[in-house]
Amino acid sequence: MIHEVFMPALSSTMTEGKIVDWVKSPGDKVEKGETVVIVESDKADMDVETFYEGYLATIIVPAGESAPVGAPIALVAETEAEIETAKQQAATKAAPAAAPAAAPAATPAAAPVAASSVAPSAPSAPVPSGRVIVSPRARKLAKSLGVDLASLKGSGPHGRIVAADVEAFSGNGTTTPAAPTPVATPTAAAVSAAPIAAAPIAAAPIAAAPVPAPAVPGQVVPFNTLQKAVISTMMNSLQVPTFHVGYTITTTALDALYQQLKSKGVTMSALLAKAVAVTLQKHPVVNASYSDAGIQYSGAINIAVAVAMADGGLITPVLQRADQMDLYSLSRSWKDLVDRSRLKQLQPQEYNSGTFTLSNLGMFGVDRFDAILPPGQGSILAIGASRPTVVASEDGSIAVRRQMQVNITCDHRIIYGADAANFLKNLATLIETNPQSLTL
Repeated sequence: MIHEVFMPALSSTMTEGKIVDWVKSPGDKVEKGETVVIVESDKADMDVETFYEGYLATIIVPAGESAPVGAPIALVAETEAEIETAKQQAATKAAPAAAPAAAPAATPAAAPVAASSVAPSAPSAPVPSGRVIVSPRARKLAKSLGVDLASLKGSGPHGRIVAADVEAFSGNGTTTPAAPTPVATPTAAAVSAAPIAAAPIAAAPIAAAPVPAPAVPGQVVPFNTLQKAVISTMMNSLQVPTFHVGYTITTTALDALYQQLKSKGVTMSALLAKAVAVTLQKHPVVNASYSDAGIQYSGAINIAVAVAMADGGLITPVLQRADQMDLYSLSRSWKDLVDRSRLKQLQPQEYNSGTFTLSNLGMFGVDRFDAILPPGQGSILAIGASRPTVVASEDGSIAVRRQMQVNITCDHRIIYGADAANFLKNLATLIETNPQSLTL
């Protein structure tokens, strides 16, 4: 039997994926649950496994090409005898979009826009992708041993870095080298099915594969997958009626607390996320979202924080149940999320499960701005820089205090002006009068 391998939907917002690299080549034996291809979704690079045992008969979408979710990207034959039949099947499907194959038995399957260079009887190297390919086990081992993956040369298929490479580099050769451990998958039905996503594949550091800057004035640089996802998200947000409410918060007490705690690893991002999460406990509607059936109240307070990517676009790592985590754990989690987001190693639930978003441009010296509401959420808070400000008190005295401007954008279908104003007022009270409570 011949099975189609489809482009999987690795996230709820993904509409197409890009093939980063084929781990297997045409003719290679594949086991059920084994990684065969690495796909770039809208936010991360993911290992994709096959439901089927057999042989990778032909690759329909080569490395570097994109395909819509659900489109076939390869064929898997259960027996070697079926490989040629699979190639002919792929060539037949490609025929309407490509020139007819002169000799199907000697020509590999063609993608709709370009013929593959793979020989029918022997595998060849995939199209270079310019990325460092690392097995999930090697990535975890490198992290635990403090090994810089960028300095390694892989010995696995097509230069893939495996655990043995990390062990050899670190001088620890006691562990038996092994291929990436497959994640258990459901039993495949007798019909074609899409592969499932496993652990994210480690990519090279973000600086290793940036979107090229225009070298010549007037040059057009195509959008990468992440930028396309951001564009789609922003266009969808235009369908939502929103409003903005601003508030001035004195940060003197918060700044003093930060100075006390930053040597212990506490970040300002974690402090702000914790303050917002605690305040949201009193304002569940601000943490809710719109649905056709009514107001969808969230079962958890998951704070997403926008992070700019060096190669273009942005991502929103999510601090799950931020109101229930202590400040120190929250800071450690945030550092880990940011580090992995810039290596495109986040799992989908780590960037698409937010219920409330923070966008902080204060570190750039921005005084105030309005943020665009992410689809599926009811609110996003824009945070400006904390600056020394001359303030006149009610008794007429003049003082200098550090203040910041925050602006909340809300979905007016479920949240009203009074809801937003009360939320900001309570957030300001917490930050100005009792920030120490965030450490409890």
